[in-house]
Amino acid sequence: MGKEKISFKEVHHSHSPKTTLWWFFLVATCIKVLLFPAYRSTDFEVHRNWLALTHSLPLSQWYFDETSPWTLDYPPFFAYYERFLSIFAHLIDPQIVHLQEGLNYSSNKVVYFQRVTVILSDLSLLYGVYRLTRNLDSKKQKLIWSLIIWSPMLFIVDHVHFQYNGFLIGILLISLSYLEEGRDLLGGCIFAVLLCFKHLFAVAAPVYFIYLLRHYVWGGMIRGFSRLLIMGGVVTAVFASAFGPFFHLGQIQQVIRRLFPFGRGLCHAYWAPNFWVFYIMADKGLAFILRKLGFNIQMPAASFTAGLVGDSSPFSVLPKITPSVTFIMVLLALSPCLFKAWKNPKPQMIIRWIAYAYTCGFLFGWHVHEKASLHFVIPLAVVAAQAPEDARHYFLLSIGAYYHCISWTDSLLLLQRPTQALFNSGCVKAKPLG
Repeated sequence: MGKEKISFKEVHHSHSPKTTLWWFFLVATCIKVLLFPAYRSTDFEVHRNWLALTHSLPLSQWYFDETSPWTLDYPPFFAYYERFLSIFAHLIDPQIVHLQEGLNYSSNKVVYFQRVTVILSDLSLLYGVYRLTRNLDSKKQKLIWSLIIWSPMLFIVDHVHFQYNGFLIGILLISLSYLEEGRDLLGGCIFAVLLCFKHLFAVAAPVYFIYLLRHYVWGGMIRGFSRLLIMGGVVTAVFASAFGPFFHLGQIQQVIRRLFPFGRGLCHAYWAPNFWVFYIMADKGLAFILRKLGFNIQMPAASFTAGLVGDSSPFSVLPKITPSVTFIMVLLALSPCLFKAWKNPKPQMIIRWIAYAYTCGFLFGWHVHEKASLHFVIPLAVVAAQAPEDARHYFLLSIGAYYHCISWTDSLLLLQRPTQALFNSGCVKAKPLG
C-alpha cells in the first residue's frame, strides 16, 4: 500500500506547473482554431494592409502611404513586427502582401494565416503569466491562468474581432514580473519596448516613472545619479532603435501625426462607456431643455465620434473638450496613485497601481477604444487571486467589461450586414439585396 502511495505522488509531481500551463494554452488554442471562420471586423483588413505596405514599400514610405484608408498608426516596433510576419505571408500567398491587389483580400489563406499569427503571438502572454505566477501556490496559479489564458475578452477582441492585444499585454506582464522581483532596470526597459509597439500603453508611464525614480534611482547622490543615467540610457536606446531610422529620414513629425490623430474626436465610433459619454449626454440634455424654454441653442446633427480622422461636432452648451483637457483629467485621477508610489514604492503593489492607471485612462482619456478595458482587466486577474475582496471587485468589473465587448461585437456584425441580420431575425420578410 505504501508503494502505491509513493507511486501516486511521483505521478502527481511529474506534471510540473510548466506542463499544466501548456495544457491551458493548448485548450485555448483549440477554441481559437474553432473561431477561424467567425466574424471579423475592419481591423482584419487593417493588419493585412500593414503586412502589404511594410512588405511592398521602403521604410521611408510606411507612414505616408494612403493606398488604403487604414493607414499605419502604430509605433515602429509594431511596423517592424508586421514586416517580419509579411515574409511568411508572401511565402503562403503573395497576394496577401500586394499593395493594390491585396485590398480587402479575404481568401481562406489570408484568414488562416492572420488568425495563426495572433495565436503564436500569444506566446508572450503565456510567458508573462508564467513569470508572474511561478512562485505562487498551485491553486492561485490555476485560478490566474484560467482568468487570463481563457479570458473571454481576449477571445472576442483578438480571435473574433481581430487584434494582437494578448501579445502586447504579454509584454506588459513580463515587465511587471521583473518589477515585482525588484529587477527595475529590466522591467523599465521592457516597458519602453512595449511603448514602441503600442503607444497607448503610455497611460501607465507616470506610474512607471514615479515608481522607478523612487525605488530604483533614489538613494544617495552618486548612486542615484549613476542609476538615473543607466535607466535613461537604456530607455533612450530602446526609443532610438525604434524611431531612429525615421528621425534620420526627417519623418518624425509625420510619424507623430499618425500616432496621435486627434481629429478622430473625443469618443471612438463605438463608444467606450466612460466619463465623456455622460458629459455628452448632459450637453444634449441641457440643449434640449434650453430649446424648450425658448433659448436659441444650436444642436449640431454631426456625431462626436469618428473611426477615421475627421472633424468632430462642437458641444451645444457645455465647454468643448480638447485632448489637453483629457490629459489633465487623467493626471488628476492618477495623482493619488502617484503619491502612494512615491511615498511607499512596494514591488507587491505595482500591478494594482498599473491597473489603476489604465482604469483612469479608460475613464477620462481621449478617443478611448472599448478594448482598452483589457489593459486593466487582465492585470487585475493577477490581483484577484490575492484576497476575496479583490476577487469580488474583479468579478464585477470583468463581467461589465465582457458584456460591453460582446455588445460591441454584436453591433459591429449588425452594421456590417444590416439587411442580412434583419432578414435572419425575421424583422424583414423580403429577400435581402446582395
